[in-house]
Amino acid sequence: MATVKSTSKKSSGFVLGRGRFEKISAVEGITKSAESRRMFEEFDRKGLTPEQRRKAIFEKYAKKA
Repeated sequence: MATVKSTSKKSSGFVLGRGRFEKISAVEGITKSAESRRMFEEFDRKGLTPEQRRKAIFEKYAKKA
């Protein structure tokens, strides 16, 4: 008889897509600047991974010592 594995891991949430996030933000009166839109369009064009995107954003906005 086959055994059935039960997982005790519960879903920790869900991921919002960029479009949905922008709609929710718009309700709050928050919009991306033209500079931010260009930056994210460039990320898409280059096909950057999430890790590469985080690194680029960090390097752009991190305070220089």
